Amino acid sequence: MLTNTTDSTDWKILGVLQDHARISNVELARAVHLSASPCLNRVRALERSGIISRYVTLLDPARIGLTVTVFIQVSLEKQVQTALGTFERAVLGRDEVMECYLMTGDADYLLRVVVADVPALERFIVDFLARIPGVGNIKSSFSLKQVKYKTALPLPQAAAGKSARPAPGTKKRYQRAENLETADERKPEP
Repeated sequence: MLTNTTDSTDWKILGVLQDHARISNVELARAVHLSASPCLNRVRALERSGIISRYVTLLDPARIGLTVTVFIQVSLEKQVQTALGTFERAVLGRDEVMECYLMTGDADYLLRVVVADVPALERFIVDFLARIPGVGNIKSSFSLKQVKYKTALPLPQAAAGKSARPAPGTKKRYQRAENLETADERKPEP
């Protein structure tokens, strides 16, 4: 929840952490021009407020055998609360479902699903999706190529660390907040 006390320094902290969740507090403090203790206090306050909800590690799907990304539109027979609840509870329990949105328009739900191959997708649709009570129509589209994928939310440019410069002695990989490698591209230093 955005609070009245969220200031440009908080936005800079958030901008750096979105791309580099494993940055040390000392390096983060240097990047946003704070000393370590006040920086850590701000991070903890952002965590308590729920603005920072969690820290994750991003994996490359292809490198772990999940090479097929599919977008699936699901229409229910009736848009009543019980049918919506049944569907949502069912998809919440499936690891293949990366995202699920209740939609306006032609379909009731849009899912992003990742699987290893087409037979795995067939099993997901036939053995799972089609068996959820109330599902009326299923349409799927395969992703041919991922053109853009990011996890960092757009923050106000002036406040998101774009002007933050590191303090002297900051490690090379954190030289400028706007030039940081994304978390899934970063390689450990030798």
